[in-house]
Amino acid sequence: MKVINFMGQRKLAALFSAVLLLASIASLAINQLNWGLDFTGGTLVEVHYSETADLNAVRATLEAEGYTGAIVVSFGTDKDVLIRLPKGYSDSQGAELLTRLQEAYAGSVELRRIEFVGPQVGDELREQGGLAMLLALGLVMLYIAFRFQFKFAVGAVVALVHDVLLTLGFFSIIGMEFDLTVLAALLAVIGYSLNDTIVVSDRIRENFRKIRRAEPIEVINISLTETLGRTLVTSLTTLLVLLALALFGGEMINGFAIALIVGVAVGTYSSIYVAANTLLALGVSKEDLMIPVKEGAE
Repeated sequence: MKVINFMGQRKLAALFSAVLLLASIASLAINQLNWGLDFTGGTLVEVHYSETADLNAVRATLEAEGYTGAIVVSFGTDKDVLIRLPKGYSDSQGAELLTRLQEAYAGSVELRRIEFVGPQVGDELREQGGLAMLLALGLVMLYIAFRFQFKFAVGAVVALVHDVLLTLGFFSIIGMEFDLTVLAALLAVIGYSLNDTIVVSDRIRENFRKIRRAEPIEVINISLTETLGRTLVTSLTTLLVLLALALFGGEMINGFAIALIVGVAVGTYSSIYVAANTLLALGVSKEDLMIPVKEGAE
């Protein structure tokens, strides 16, 4: 088997990651995220058309009537439409919206529901979502420190923070709406990236114990080469499904699919370079992974 010298490019990879992280953090600090209705508050209006609804025509009608920032998506069937109005619109304006849609449509338009999400609820959701991610990272670090070794725990958490920040930075830079489906995708990214990192870490631990005379860089290169096939097959098959969801899944899950595509791509990269790079920076050695000998054992 030909061993690929992954760690030969570790300094270049570290520089690349640092540039992306700085760009992400700068964008998050300056532009912040384009918070969706789930976080900012606003009004939900669900209507039912007698025939198939033309979403482009609905959007054009709302824009002409001055409903700026309205998001129009199919909801369930092609006759049901969900309209999201940003913060600042009242329930009465939501009811008036129905009149405007009826005037612009030859058939009948039936109002199914109007719901108002207050900003206090949005703040609570934002806070709980952030706490959920922090709790996930903390538990991950504890598990890997117990299951492997503390240096592996630090490497895994650095990789996870790297993946989350780059995914958030991507949404901040392109200005795509950040809602609860994207938050769910971020939590899924943590799980995916962690799974990939643990597979690589397990092989590194195994090879440190098996290949006694090799240097840490050589052991890590061998381990990454041995797991490369599994990593690429898993990532590519996952990306194929996510691309299909992004292209044909509709607007309701578009943000979810895009977040996972970015997260899976970044997570695959971080499992190879960020986690392993962190191990080398912390000075991992075979002594860290030696099985302790019990007292009295011969």
